[in-house]
Amino acid sequence: MRTHFDVFGLPRAYDVDVPALEKLYRELSLQLHPDRVAQADARERLKALEGTTALNEAFKTLKDPVRRAFYLLKLHGIDLDREDAGAQKDMPLEFLEEVMELREALDTAMEKKDLARARGMATDVEARRKAALAEAAGALRTLEGGGEGADLVKKASHALGRVRYFTRFLEQVDAFEEESLS
Repeated sequence: MRTHFDVFGLPRAYDVDVPALEKLYRELSLQLHPDRVAQADARERLKALEGTTALNEAFKTLKDPVRRAFYLLKLHGIDLDREDAGAQKDMPLEFLEEVMELREALDTAMEKKDLARARGMATDVEARRKAALAEAAGALRTLEGGGEGADLVKKASHALGRVRYFTRFLEQVDAFEEESLS
């Protein structure tokens, strides 16, 4: 299977030199641009369009550390983008309880129109999101460096599950803030 890393000729790794990736993306975009084959037959035009689409999708995924982490986990067999992903159901009970408490506290702050409280919670949650991403990145680096084991995949999966939850929480605070200020 051709991966997003293969599209750019890069080794499969969590760490990516983003400025070098952007330069490579610009170069490949020019080479693959559909206008270069505008006079070719339909099959060549379709091939160019598919190449451009694959390039754009690969770039969008690899330039963003969160998307890159989710993608690497998917390459290890865990797709957290699927709603029925077993890994989501496999989150530790303590975390799920914590999620409920945070959600209730945010709901209370929103009911009371307490923007300062919601912002304070967002600051804490953002720090926890960064820590969870760092934990996932560490596990993925070990996996990609030749480390093996379901424990590493599980660790990355749980950390990225937290990243996903914390990101949604922060989006909800942002929406509340916009609503409060308008």
